[in-house]
Amino acid sequence: MYLLAWRETEIRKPGIFYRRSVSGEEIDFVVEHRGRLLPIEVKAAHSIRTAAGRPLDAFCQEFGQRAPFGVLLYDGREIFRLTQYTVAVPFSAVQ
Repeated sequence: MYLLAWRETEIRKPGIFYRRSVSGEEIDFVVEHRGRLLPIEVKAAHSIRTAAGRPLDAFCQEFGQRAPFGVLLYDGREIFRLTQYTVAVPFSAVQ
């Protein structure tokens, strides 16, 4: 919901997409804005495992400088680096 509200405040409307790779990996949201891509995965869990960031890492590796990092939103309390390219961020940090 907040993602769509933010989108409406922008003069040039960012693209918001869903992605499923040929190998079956899915990413909940991909925001395209000013030539950059931000993959976002959402997990309804209090704790997360490193494996949850792998699809985001694969996306970032595929798109290089256009996608320098990904965000995994979860129901926890801490912001931390989950994997090489993925940052875990609590829902509360973006509301």
